[in-house]
Amino acid sequence: MSAGPRTAKEPNALLNHWMERAGLSNAALARAVTSRAQAGGERGINPSEGRVRAWRNGETPRHPVPQLIADHIAERTGLPVTCADIGLPDRTVPVAAGPNLPWQPGATITAIAHITRSEMMVPHSRHSDDAHEVHAGQDLLTPLQHWATATPSALVARGGGRLGASDIEGIRAITDMFRDADNRHGGILSRKAVIAQMADANALLSTASYDTATGCALFSAVADLGSVAGWMTFDAGMHKQAQRIFIAALHAASEAGDKALGAHILQCMARQMSHLRHYDEALDLVSLAQYGARRQATPATRSMLAALEARFHAILGQVDESERAAGTAEELFTAVDPSQEPAHMAFFDEAELCATIGIAHQIAAKNDNGPSRTRRAEQSLQLVGRALALRPDHRVRSKAFDHLGLARTHLTIGEVTGAREETQTALTLFGTIGSKRVGDRLGELHDEAAPYATSPEAADLRDQIRTVVAA
Repeated sequence: MSAGPRTAKEPNALLNHWMERAGLSNAALARAVTSRAQAGGERGINPSEGRVRAWRNGETPRHPVPQLIADHIAERTGLPVTCADIGLPDRTVPVAAGPNLPWQPGATITAIAHITRSEMMVPHSRHSDDAHEVHAGQDLLTPLQHWATATPSALVARGGGRLGASDIEGIRAITDMFRDADNRHGGILSRKAVIAQMADANALLSTASYDTATGCALFSAVADLGSVAGWMTFDAGMHKQAQRIFIAALHAASEAGDKALGAHILQCMARQMSHLRHYDEALDLVSLAQYGARRQATPATRSMLAALEARFHAILGQVDESERAAGTAEELFTAVDPSQEPAHMAFFDEAELCATIGIAHQIAAKNDNGPSRTRRAEQSLQLVGRALALRPDHRVRSKAFDHLGLARTHLTIGEVTGAREETQTALTLFGTIGSKRVGDRLGELHDEAAPYATSPEAADLRDQIRTVVAA
């Protein structure tokens, strides 16, 4: 049931219809509009029951009330409801959901609501190609630099604190469950489920009652969910959407005052930039994370960022800087106590450290035409091999990447037989997960094997990749 805004002052049949459908009284809608307005920083909006009655009789409320009403009815009914659906004009300002999103709690809540709603309505395609639509360069980096110095806004306590620590822990437990599903099966299968959970948790910021401390914890929980949602979306190959989610999650982490979580989100973004071959931006995002979280980062966070720094320096041909960063990562890792690390850092164990630095050595070997090429390749094989031996069974996608890393290192020094064996194992694992990222890496390996195509083993390697990835 939809129509354009009314032009005559007559009873608003559409608003009456949707209020009845949502089970809303005049008083209930008045309270909801007030609550949502305050959450968005609009302190001057406090309609009475009589004002709602006037809206139903044809009066047009001022901006942004129509959107607040539509959002509340949509939440109550579980249906996408627009201002036009309720017979009111849509004069809302377009939601800034990219790098220029304001560092304000209301803007963050609104952006996450907008992003999650739109993501739930868009069907997924394994063949979407939006990599060229991501923000990069100063368009991305300049607005994000504000994160390093941004401080949380003063959250106003809501009601009597009916949302408590146990509720936050429940959200975090669900987040851990989604992380595990991502590690086991890839991001494609569970992406929409975690986005829906993020939407629900974000809605609590506008609708639930909580004290200031719980509000900060809720922002942190929403940000952590966002890091998983963004990662799954990135893994599914939906790069524009992933970046939007990451940026909104970074803002939520900022409102929580959680710089360590913000650094984690930035390293996710750096990995995406590297995947899309924006290597300078990847390194800059790591540097931003290191600076912004310098007072809060745990040993694992510091080690992880240094390991990524080593990888990106290697890609950029800065071998000395890469080796220095790798040494720093290994030294910092000696101070890691897993029991003292946050849940979002559980992935960075010794296996992940070895794999990250091992790939840095592989990249350095690939770019080295001198006598040290073999030495670097052997270091890579040793480190990635150790990573593979240490991987927990549930880290299926990581194992696939490890085997791909070994295959690419074998190719770097012309060991086609070893490359083919590792590729076969990677392909077997790829068949058990839904990960566009792994498929992309297989495509790169296919191209890297082209110089050896006259070899029957290399030709078979390339044929197998084409067959499996195209399936």
